[in-house]
Amino acid sequence: MNEKPLSDVHIRLAESRDLESIVTFNAALAWETEGRRLEQTLLEAGVQAVLADATKGFYVVMEHLPSGQIIGQLLITFEWSDWRNAFFWWIQSVYVQKEWRRRGVFKKLYGYVLQEVERRGNVAGLRLYVEQDNAAAQKVYHRAGLAAAPYRMFEKDFILPVRSSEEN
Repeated sequence: MNEKPLSDVHIRLAESRDLESIVTFNAALAWETEGRRLEQTLLEAGVQAVLADATKGFYVVMEHLPSGQIIGQLLITFEWSDWRNAFFWWIQSVYVQKEWRRRGVFKKLYGYVLQEVERRGNVAGLRLYVEQDNAAAQKVYHRAGLAAAPYRMFEKDFILPVRSSEEN
């Protein structure tokens, strides 16, 4: 494999020109982690909504400078904590192209998020959820300094049916 140096990358907030890459990555993420095929029009509208409205969140992307190709992403959304009078930032839609995995892409994206926390302030903490069987991702998050929270997640999804653990 031709290893591309991770030094030839730039991390930035996503822009409207990144729509196609983010949609592609989100579709791949859903398939790889949950075996779900997402409806393309709905997915594209959802990504566009974030790119157009900063109150919904923001995407962070890593761009390979020589090629201009997006190689990794994550999404930050917001949850208000009345207990803390500050926001929790939820890390979502983490995706790294296969050929760039295990090279520190998430660690660098996460470092950028930590800098944004410092810059913006009023952030109580960072949270993310991960598929319970995704041991590789859990190791990455643990190495980045994230710890398993003492909560279980429950949901009622009105758009995508929740799969039971027996279906996996």
